Amino acid sequence: METFEYQGRKIYRWGIGASTFLVDPVAGARLLSWFVEMADGSVRDVIHWPEDADYEKIGKVRGGNPILFPFAGRCHVNGQSGLWQDMTGKTRPMPQHGFARDCAFEIKDASETRFRASLLTDGNAREAYPYDYEFQVSYLFSELGFLVELSLRNLEEFPIPWSPGHHFYFTLPWHEGFTRDNYEIHIPAKRAFLHLENGEFRPIVLDKHSECYSLEDALLVNRIHTHLRKPECKFGPKGGEEFVTVRFKEPESLPSSRALVTWTENNDEPFYCVEPWMGPPNGPSHRKGLQFVNPGQTAAFTVEVSLA
Repeated sequence: METFEYQGRKIYRWGIGASTFLVDPVAGARLLSWFVEMADGSVRDVIHWPEDADYEKIGKVRGGNPILFPFAGRCHVNGQSGLWQDMTGKTRPMPQHGFARDCAFEIKDASETRFRASLLTDGNAREAYPYDYEFQVSYLFSELGFLVELSLRNLEEFPIPWSPGHHFYFTLPWHEGFTRDNYEIHIPAKRAFLHLENGEFRPIVLDKHSECYSLEDALLVNRIHTHLRKPECKFGPKGGEEFVTVRFKEPESLPSSRALVTWTENNDEPFYCVEPWMGPPNGPSHRKGLQFVNPGQTAAFTVEVSLA
């Protein structure tokens, strides 16, 4: 592990075998980039990071892995976005995807293969989520992938809710001359839906005999997949080579409420997002995928990303 200056920031770099990981642990605990040197000497970008990133608005940068905490997606109260009701019934503000991606973090420890950083709450965070807690982000890097763990320790005397997630910006396409139509994604979901602007969910009828889709399919954009048959999805070139795998690391059988979200802005962007969430958006309202951490306890949500 070493540090260097990039885009006006102190960036940490891990080199593990053929893989290089760039991280800004202080700014949102953000994994910026992951690239791999191939056998022929070429370099493959796996996680996308833009050259013109604005660190003053890092929560909005289209790249890396924004951390979605305490709730992934949009929260609604009576059809109004940006609000949630706590367990006492009080309405509080909650920005889309929470506030962690905009917050500063403090590095707790770092080694040649990992780091751990703890959230430093500000006034906006305390107004939205007024609890006594410790939220940490930990990465463990390897030659062909990484594990990322989100952990929440409850320092209150009552249970507190969370339903976090990740927002991986994967480079796409990663072959010269390819378009999105040259890539496919395998999502073993029994159910899917869209989350509308008014907070309602619109079910989508899936072909029960197929779990493979072209990444050019506009119907995948903003689609939320649940009731997964397996705790993972895979995507890559049609034909089955050089796939990327995104996997939930669960100590027990996979809950049906785990969600995989597919999203991009348009077909001209150099990225495609595959997002593993603890549960569907607006968890404080419908409670699907929402978890409560008991007093004095620590809960974790762990995801693995690897080259298949």
